[in-house]
Amino acid sequence: MLHAELLRKESTWAHIAALQSVFLQYGIPFSYYVDSHSIFRFVRGRDSLRYRHHQLTDEATPQWKQVLDDCNVKVIYALSAQAKGKIERPYQWLQDHLVRTCVRENVTEIQKARTILKQEIRHYNHRQVHSTTQEIPHLRFLKALEEGKTLFRPFAVNPPFESPKDIFCLRIQRVIDAYRKISLNNFQFKVNHSNPRDPVTLRIYPLNAMLSEVRVWCNNKLIDIQKIK
Repeated sequence: MLHAELLRKESTWAHIAALQSVFLQYGIPFSYYVDSHSIFRFVRGRDSLRYRHHQLTDEATPQWKQVLDDCNVKVIYALSAQAKGKIERPYQWLQDHLVRTCVRENVTEIQKARTILKQEIRHYNHRQVHSTTQEIPHLRFLKALEEGKTLFRPFAVNPPFESPKDIFCLRIQRVIDAYRKISLNNFQFKVNHSNPRDPVTLRIYPLNAMLSEVRVWCNNKLIDIQKIK
C-alpha cells in the first residue's frame, strides 16, 4: 500500500499531494484505476435528454487528471458499481479495522487516528503476509524492482518544467492586463517579465494552509514566482 491518509474533507489538492508523495518516493506508475468522482473526472449531463445516463464525457479536464497527463500516466475509470467495488473491496478491511481500533482505544481526535492508520499501513506493508501472493508486500515490491518486473518508472522533471512544483500543482488561466497585473481570488499583483494581454498559466503550489507559491508560465516559460497568502 503506497499511500493512505485520513482527512476531514476530500479535496483536489489532497489527491494531488498524494500523487506527489507516491511519484517522488516510488516512481511513476503505468496507470491509475479510479471511480468517476468529480475530482477525477468531469461528468456532464448524465440525466439530460442529450446524454444517456451511462455516458460520460471529458469536455473539461480536472486538476488531478492534468497532473497525470503531465506525467503521461493513463487513467482507467470504473464505470459501474461492480467495477468500483474492485477499488474499494480490498481495503474495506483496513477501514473497518481502523474504526474498531479507534473505538476500542477511545480515539476521538483525527491526529491520533492518523497515527493508528500509519501503524496499520506499516504492519500491512512490512510484516503481514498477503493472503493471495503469500509474500510480504514491501519485500515483493523490492524484488520486482530488482528484477525489472515493475511498471513503475523513475520520476523526472522534464522540460519545460523546472520543479516538481510545476507538475504537482493547481492550475489557473489568466490574461495580463494593461498594467501587467493579474487578479487571483480578489487579490491583484504585478507579474514580472510580462506583456499586456499575454495569456499565462498560474501553477499554484500550496506551501501551507495560509501561503501558496504561484509560478507564472507564459509560452512554456517560467516568467515569475511569487508567494501569496
